[in-house]
Amino acid sequence: MNAPLRRVGVVVLVLFALLFANLNWVQAYKADEYRNSDYNGRVQVAEYERERGVIEAGRTALANSKPTDGELKYLRQYPFDETYAHVVGYNPVNLAATGIERTEDEFLAGTSDMLVGDRISDLWTGEKTPGGSVLLSLSKRAQETAFKELSNNRVGAGKGAAVALDPRTGAVQALVSMPSFDPNPLVSHDSATAEAAFDKLDSDPDKPLINRALSETYPPGSTFKVIDAAAALENGYTKETMIPAGPVYRAPTSGTDIRNAAASICPESEVSLIEALTESCNTGFARLAVTLGADTIKNEAKKFGFTQSDLTVGRLNGQGLTVAASETGDIKNPDGGDDPAALAQSGIGQNNVRMTPMQGALIAAAVANDGRQMRPYLVQKLLGPDRTTSHYTATPKELNGSVVSGQVAGDLQDMMVSAVENGTGRNARIDGYRVGGKTGTAQSAPDREDHGWFIGFVQRSDGTPVSAVAVFLQEAGSGGSAEAARIAGQIMRAVVTDAGGS
Repeated sequence: MNAPLRRVGVVVLVLFALLFANLNWVQAYKADEYRNSDYNGRVQVAEYERERGVIEAGRTALANSKPTDGELKYLRQYPFDETYAHVVGYNPVNLAATGIERTEDEFLAGTSDMLVGDRISDLWTGEKTPGGSVLLSLSKRAQETAFKELSNNRVGAGKGAAVALDPRTGAVQALVSMPSFDPNPLVSHDSATAEAAFDKLDSDPDKPLINRALSETYPPGSTFKVIDAAAALENGYTKETMIPAGPVYRAPTSGTDIRNAAASICPESEVSLIEALTESCNTGFARLAVTLGADTIKNEAKKFGFTQSDLTVGRLNGQGLTVAASETGDIKNPDGGDDPAALAQSGIGQNNVRMTPMQGALIAAAVANDGRQMRPYLVQKLLGPDRTTSHYTATPKELNGSVVSGQVAGDLQDMMVSAVENGTGRNARIDGYRVGGKTGTAQSAPDREDHGWFIGFVQRSDGTPVSAVAVFLQEAGSGGSAEAARIAGQIMRAVVTDAGGS
């Protein structure tokens, strides 16, 4: 063989080797990527050959699928439109899924390893077994009450959120973000219709797609005084300890006075700790924070869950919707020493303190549960297609353990009950039950209205906790915190009714 032919032969062999290597690369390493690519039309058709599982709460379907006559054999539908949108989410054809539809996608689609037995049986029957069902922990009555009351709040707030938890288990009883959206147009099989619906929501200045209950943080205002009070009680104070107060306070190095919301609030030079929380005494808690110091306040907040960046709400194994980290900020000078001006403002929930509504509910839940903070969850059970086989059942777990002692929690309960019975949280009262809470009014920006907050809990007469709630009304203005307390009372009342008073 002459040299030119040998060179051609070598080139051909090299090309065949490269082709063989590429085929193996595609089959061994890239197959899943190509098979699951959004650009693979056959994947979309195959996904819709199997009926997607149901998402439900209280034996009621919140998301299900109905047969169609089109190439995509099932259409996802959401019977309650906006009410459960931020929890359930949506599963579109060409867009990214959200909510529980995203976090439990494989189980709902029937492709989860937990459902391999059902897929094997399909090989014998030739049928496509439906996906599994996801049962949520939500109280249907509480969720719908929260949505209704937020949407029709009496101060005209257009944005806000509400979260309710079972303090004993961490089960999420309600989770609402306002404004909400109707997920049905987003799952249309007409891609132009679905994309237009998404673009409209995405460009809406009120940002209805944002889950304000979990993914956004806001200054908590006076609700943060519960953290200050806990820090004081753990450092030698009692609920009857007298603390400095007065009508006005200017922290060292500060050029700004801190005043109370009204002249009638703690004008005395000293008030007891329980009176300070009941009246929501700004000067008292600003002075208290400076006395306790930045590290004490920051560490107390961290015990309750601030700065936690890996919290999710879904299953208890960490799979679920992401919760943004609540923060206190440094509250320090560049030299590492305390910044009294920032510390005084932080003590009343301003400066750089930011909190999610979920974090607010977790604070109230820990207090109500004698100091034990439970990990929040939404997924109660995962049922196989036959609805008799359980593949997962939530077993409650502690989140941050005992964040405060039982004694401190009991004192905080008494102080928060006093705030509802004798102070700013009166709108949350429920006859025949022990309700505690704390309102909060937080400055948002010089040219915007104040936020309104309420965090609280309801217990039976024997002290057993039933629910812990946080309600947030964004830029609610005057009366916002009182309205947040009223809405929280309605949500807690719904939980009590759903539980049959038990």
